[in-house]
Amino acid sequence: MPGAGDRGKAPARWLGTGLLGLFLLPVTLSLEVSVGKATDIYAVNGTEILLPCTFSSCFGFEDLHFRWTYNSSDAFRVLIEGTVKNEKSDPKVTLKDDDRITLVGSTKEKMNNISIVLRDLEFSDTGKYTCHVKNPKENNLQHHATIFLQVVDKLEEVDNTVTLIILAVVGGVIGLLILILLIKKLIIFILKKTREKKKECLVSSSGNDNTENGLPGSKAEEKPPSKV
Repeated sequence: MPGAGDRGKAPARWLGTGLLGLFLLPVTLSLEVSVGKATDIYAVNGTEILLPCTFSSCFGFEDLHFRWTYNSSDAFRVLIEGTVKNEKSDPKVTLKDDDRITLVGSTKEKMNNISIVLRDLEFSDTGKYTCHVKNPKENNLQHHATIFLQVVDKLEEVDNTVTLIILAVVGGVIGLLILILLIKKLIIFILKKTREKKKECLVSSSGNDNTENGLPGSKAEEKPPSKV
């Protein structure tokens, strides 16, 4: 049987859990940065490529700082750097290392987009591109996301023959199963109707027999009583 001391510890544990949850809540709802679902992209030499980056914060932002960096096996450099005053302002570039880079994002209307375009691609542009964001409104909380760019001579065509065959087989099997179910339902319906007709015939035949045999309840004509 729990004592008074144990009963006193239970509220304390609940209080501690609640305080911990309140402490962790800002962390789970804080700054996040994304470069999209595809973290590995390919582009042809001499063309241009969009490097996407968006950010979000449940607490808003002021004087937000962002930058894009490039990292390969033998080089590291800051490509572009800038700030965003508030949610009603567009990004302002403060540093740009390469004239081939253009900031195309916008932070108006809650787009929070700081994507860049890299033109006139070269094979040496292959490497990791990281989007960094720092939000002073969240005690200078920082977050980043990385995308890997591979510059190639030409894009290889993907052979979808096997995929199409698999889809055709799966579609055929599903179609066959549907057809079997429809045939099964049709057969059940026909059998049900056949049983109903047989039942009606039996009832009708039983009624006719009763009439012919003059059984009670039949419709046989009653003979008038004979006169004495």
